[in-house]
Amino acid sequence: MRRFILPLITATSVLIALQFTSETSDEEWPEYLGGPDRNHYSSLRQITPENVNQLEVAWEYHSRDTGQVQCNPLIVNGILYGVTASNQVFALDASTGKERWRFAQPGGGNLNTNRGLTYWQDRKERRILYASGAYLYALDAIHGNVIADFGENGRVSLRSGLGPTAENKFVISNTPGTLFEDLIIMPLRLSEGADAAPGYIQAFDVRTGKLAWVFHTIPKPGEYGYETWPKTAHTHRDVGAANNWAGMAIDRKRGIVYVPTGSPAFDFYGGNRKGKNLFANCLLALDARTGKRIWHYQMVHHDVWDRDLPAPPNLITLTIQGKRVDAVAQVTKTGYVYVFDRVTGKPLFPIDEKAAPKSTIPGEVVWPTQPIPRMPAPFTRQMIAESDLNPYAANQTELLETYRKAKKGFFQPLSETPTLVFPGADGGAEWGGAAVDPEGIMYVNANEMAWLFSLSPTPKEEELAHLSPGQRLYTRNCVACHGTDRKGNPKSGYPSLIHIQERRDREFVSKLITSGKGMMPGFSSLSPAEKQALVAFLFGDEKIEVMAKEGKESTAPYVPYRFNGYHKFLDSKGYPGIAPPWGTLTAINLNTGKHVWQKTLGEFRELSERGIAPTGTENYGGPVVTGSGLIFIAATKDGKFRAFDKKTGAILWERELPAAGFATPSTYQVNGKQYVVIACGGTKLGTKKGDSYVAFALP
Repeated sequence: MRRFILPLITATSVLIALQFTSETSDEEWPEYLGGPDRNHYSSLRQITPENVNQLEVAWEYHSRDTGQVQCNPLIVNGILYGVTASNQVFALDASTGKERWRFAQPGGGNLNTNRGLTYWQDRKERRILYASGAYLYALDAIHGNVIADFGENGRVSLRSGLGPTAENKFVISNTPGTLFEDLIIMPLRLSEGADAAPGYIQAFDVRTGKLAWVFHTIPKPGEYGYETWPKTAHTHRDVGAANNWAGMAIDRKRGIVYVPTGSPAFDFYGGNRKGKNLFANCLLALDARTGKRIWHYQMVHHDVWDRDLPAPPNLITLTIQGKRVDAVAQVTKTGYVYVFDRVTGKPLFPIDEKAAPKSTIPGEVVWPTQPIPRMPAPFTRQMIAESDLNPYAANQTELLETYRKAKKGFFQPLSETPTLVFPGADGGAEWGGAAVDPEGIMYVNANEMAWLFSLSPTPKEEELAHLSPGQRLYTRNCVACHGTDRKGNPKSGYPSLIHIQERRDREFVSKLITSGKGMMPGFSSLSPAEKQALVAFLFGDEKIEVMAKEGKESTAPYVPYRFNGYHKFLDSKGYPGIAPPWGTLTAINLNTGKHVWQKTLGEFRELSERGIAPTGTENYGGPVVTGSGLIFIAATKDGKFRAFDKKTGAILWERELPAAGFATPSTYQVNGKQYVVIACGGTKLGTKKGDSYVAFALP
């Protein structure tokens, strides 16, 4: 039985609510994805379906820092706040794009993707809070200076509440924290291997940086959910993660924070973590002041498919059978939307536990059922038949052979035979999340890409004894993505490491191993000697590839099976192996659970020129919906920015960007003029690199 608590509304929470309503306005974009409800919604109406085709570039800001940018910028008091590819923070005049200030951490920025910032104010004090590496920083929002009395010299460690086992493990944050009163509640991105840190939810004091509370997503003895794991899971010897990386939504009136969590680690084999594994793959409702659980719902039991909840939930008010209900809706990688009463956690549409197949991997015990909502209908296909293979592919015989050999079907467990996972590793829905308008219509973009996953036995230490130290480290840590031959899988986004010494120097590669880059995790637990050995192996320096005398090879917890990497199911020319659509935008009425429309999102120009209808493309980033009835979205591989009619799904305007905009746009108004701005960094999916933020407005 789920219990629920209604936190008291204090004078402080009323003050904070007043600050967000009286000192910010509908003309601004003061929080990640527009507001605490994460609805990507703006009431602005100056740009309309009738005049949107007149949009032109108002300004373009070049950060001089080329690379992947996924930032949803903030706009407060006429100032736009964003980040560069290497995580430098900047402030611009929101009407001209002129830089006001810029901040780079001492020692340089990190290479991990950052999706935005958190803005906090109390009377005249204004702060920007953001994560870089394993730290949370606080800056003066007006001048860009470090707030020296926040933590230690302006920063606090994101490992603060994770316990001693996390000390040398990979810990960063890609997504802005969520504010409640004087607290910031932080998402974390962690390793997905057996060496992962625990994914606890942590709240820090915005003024001092002190740790305020911690919620254990892998429960300790005596805590709710402890029995859903092995008795030693809380020690984190070989189990970790169950983290929130995607961000959260907050009901400030009730004092409830809604936290979607990801899978337990290791992601793809769970023989050492038998059970349902609460609170992995859950939507958690927590008391925002204390971190106490109010209710939860688990959407994947004992996840061995990396089915993280990929985006913040949406807080909305719906009309269900004639009654107004405050609700929370969660999109998923599987293409389903789960809708709950925001206070009680009761599903607003029936959810059925459906039987799932058993695993054939020794030691693995998958959960016998998985929860599937009856409504809304999924916004992606759920099954791929032979008739769904790409009819335009030149190598259809090869695709058919691969398809027939693969395991497939509803929650099919991984094995040594490739499993066709669909929707794939990147959804369904992804981190861009969904937009929802006040009428309760959700607009969600999705990928329709099948992936091939498989496992293989993990080599034992004696089987690796003949390898050099660097090659052993490569085999343990790098093979899944870059392959035993180091050729990588560029079509799936994993670069070749062959001749890396011709493209990068040792210092860059060593830093990359520690901190990661983009969505590659860092291996911060490796000692300096181990990093030296690994770099030497990659650079072909076999003669100098030795461990320092004091060096001792660290070993991650042994798991009997390893993941063989993320492999997209592609044809011989790199297009998806399944028939279009490959990317979609869907409107769903959450009051009724019925779809309103679905459109393809994106195109391959060369296919369109051959008369093949727009196919859609993979897409990363989310939509924005406005009070005038427009949906703005970039996100696509083709590098275009588009406006759709929210009622019909018709494309009303499109513009090619200087680089693909794999981000969620923001819209705001300054001096009576409405702008729409998008970060254009490119680099994903083989697109060209960029360094721009581009703002559009009417003439």
